Amino acid sequence: MSTVTPSLSVSHNGRLYMMHRAIRCSAWILKKEPIGNLFREGKLYTTETIEVFDHDFPSLAEGVAVPHTVYDIKRNEAYVSIGTSRDTSEFACDSIRHWWRHYGCVHYPLATSILMLMDGGGSNSARHWIFKQDLQALAAEIGIEIRIAHYPPYTSKWNPIEHRVFPHITRALQGAILTSHQLTKELIETATTSTGLKVFACIINKVYETGRKVVEGFKESMRIVFDPHLGQWNYVAMPKAPAPGVA
Repeated sequence: MSTVTPSLSVSHNGRLYMMHRAIRCSAWILKKEPIGNLFREGKLYTTETIEVFDHDFPSLAEGVAVPHTVYDIKRNEAYVSIGTSRDTSEFACDSIRHWWRHYGCVHYPLATSILMLMDGGGSNSARHWIFKQDLQALAAEIGIEIRIAHYPPYTSKWNPIEHRVFPHITRALQGAILTSHQLTKELIETATTSTGLKVFACIINKVYETGRKVVEGFKESMRIVFDPHLGQWNYVAMPKAPAPGVA
């Protein structure tokens, strides 16, 4: 029951957002990729021999690429923000912020709400209050409510981004020696499909702090409205305080 009902809630939210003046997106973090002269699975055709380390130990890497992706389901476009430090809730919200500033507000100038379909773990974990704090700050900044629908455990394979975007980005990177973040960006942008998928990428060169805690009093004053049914996975970050009686 716990793995079926929440999925129905995600589907219900998706249908509602298809019928109203709102944006329906999917967001998730791709596998971190070490940067450096490291061995990678796959084949690469070159005009000369390339020598690399035969392992991809983190100690041999010169850096790391952390790709966070926002997928616009309606437009079939993926927007990948490549972080250079850590996967945190602040980075996840910065990725959404970059998508909105450069693409979302242009394609959807009349939008009143954004639906984000997300996994339930990682930097955008359904259990972490720090993600809700950063999300609330983002909603207040852009002035639009952001609805989150988390996929419960073992159901994330139903997230559209999982099969419409990730396999094709993975294929674009397969076998390539990722010697820089810029090369990673250029390769990711080559991903495409017969259905017309377009991928846009950017690099967010910022050091993110780990272990952050929510500010004192956040839970008492937060503008997060939890759904009455399965609120642990479905909630809305309001740009301003909800009206009296709304809970």
